[in-house]
Amino acid sequence: MQQYLQNKKGLVKNVFDQVYDKYDLMNDFMSLGIHRLWKKNLIHLMSPSPDHKLIDVACGTGDIAKLFLKNTHKLSKVTCVDPNSYMIEKGRQKLKNYKNLNWIIASAENLPLNDNSFDFYTISFGLRNTKNIQKSLAEAYRVLKPGGRFLCLEFSKIQNSNLEFIYKNYSKLIPSIGKFVVGEKKPYEYLVKSIENFVNQEELIELMLKSHFEECNYRNLSGGIVSIHSGWKV
Repeated sequence: MQQYLQNKKGLVKNVFDQVYDKYDLMNDFMSLGIHRLWKKNLIHLMSPSPDHKLIDVACGTGDIAKLFLKNTHKLSKVTCVDPNSYMIEKGRQKLKNYKNLNWIIASAENLPLNDNSFDFYTISFGLRNTKNIQKSLAEAYRVLKPGGRFLCLEFSKIQNSNLEFIYKNYSKLIPSIGKFVVGEKKPYEYLVKSIENFVNQEELIELMLKSHFEECNYRNLSGGIVSIHSGWKV
């Protein structure tokens, strides 16, 4: 499934080239810090153990990797993948005291990794930025071990009309917040559009099933502002 905005030449790369240095700060501003709770929910669903291997795609600066390692007493292994070299470098600096980390510059649609390699595949606020959702899901399925689990944390569709009204009006402020915090407005105009254009919860389940994942389900957080989708490679 091709995504129109993301297929504009260089658009997503340019967006993240502009915001990488204050990416974490802006995430805190935009979500009022709640993104940290959403990510902890993701880790809680996984219940990782030290012998588990995680691939975190669209890793940004490594928030999920850090939480995963903390929850396994820093004994597990994590491969962090992101198409943006600046993000990867920022993540390396942020997690320089953590071992068992491998950083790779690559897209979700083309992972330079072997089949059947990981116990968990996570992608947080990144599937929305891929050029092709179906190819990304196919790659996720390929690199997971049999019995491995796919987990996607992503902005979703709010299922409460009052909350949706509040959220839509707040979204209009996000580009201005970006201008204030990062000094750039356009990346956050893209952010708002990409959220509006992304598939809903049930549509993503259908795409996962087409990619051969089983026992697919989702959990809404914060009234559906975000959701966590889960599927298994059986």
